[in-house]
Amino acid sequence: DRAMDVGALQGGAAFAPQFIENRLKFSPYIREAVAFGHQRPFVAALIAVDPSTVGSWAEGRGVAYTSYTDLSQRPQVRNLICDEVRRCNAGLPDGVRVRRFVMLAKELEADDAEMTRTRKIRRQHVSEKYAAAIEAVYSGEKEAELAATVTYEDGRQATVHWRVAVVDVESAAAAQAPAHV
Repeated sequence: DRAMDVGALQGGAAFAPQFIENRLKFSPYIREAVAFGHQRPFVAALIAVDPSTVGSWAEGRGVAYTSYTDLSQRPQVRNLICDEVRRCNAGLPDGVRVRRFVMLAKELEADDAEMTRTRKIRRQHVSEKYAAAIEAVYSGEKEAELAATVTYEDGRQATVHWRVAVVDVESAAAAQAPAHV
């Protein structure tokens, strides 16, 4: 990772956000991921799904949706992405595993200054723009309200508001586990 991006959790464990992000993006269902955790108790992530792959997955399972926002916030898609985060976590040391995440209701875009034209995350801008989601993750909230200015192809801008779920990876795993009789 870039030296300026390497951080340390509150417990002192060093973590490289870009390494975790790249591991998450090995999943065909995750287009972008932004990991956080510097001076925090655990690693968290903002995740943007791949609309093509997740859209095909949803259609194959009869999950109806109308837009990227609708698709990304479906409970079935959250479960799918939670499974992918658990797969990623299996290859990481316990101290730097992603504990909670938020599925973004829009793709990260260069036009919105969230990434460069070469698709590198602008970490500082993303952390400021999605500060409410990051704070919700670390304060134990179950939802976050986001507002973002989006730029349309014709150059117009608008502010859009969403309520998004904050997913606790371990709680979601326990909820999906079959009951033992």
